[in-house]
Amino acid sequence: MDEIPERLVVKPSWLITQLAVHARRLVSEGFAAAGARGYHYRILAALHEFGPASQAELGRRCRVDRSDVVAAVNQLVEQGYVDRTPDPDHGRRNKVSLTKAGAGQLRRMDALLDQVQDDLLGPLSAEERRTLTRLLGRVLAGHEAV
Repeated sequence: MDEIPERLVVKPSWLITQLAVHARRLVSEGFAAAGARGYHYRILAALHEFGPASQAELGRRCRVDRSDVVAAVNQLVEQGYVDRTPDPDHGRRNKVSLTKAGAGQLRRMDALLDQVQDDLLGPLSAEERRTLTRLLGRVLAGHEAV
């Protein structure tokens, strides 16, 4: 880290911000290669793990703004990765569910994201990666109520 003031490189907040910018670029480029976006991955992952959900539930689970969920679900429906059907229990609500093609796309995106992790964390050993992930999760969990 030549030519960067030491006051910055000793601040975890600065380091995390710089790494986040780099990680976002790598993820965006990786997903673009699959014709996808980060919101797509979040939604497909939530549907795979939790099953069919309303768009509002997806927004909360994926931490995506409501209007962005609608746009992403529209794109995923067009691509055949999800189905959107009326919720029989709520006339004004739709249920979104993962299709077989969507599960395949999620697997492709998982592989791309695994490659991004390797590119991003290349300088770390497997144990250091697990430790970093655990510590970042702890820090984030400590601020989720905020």
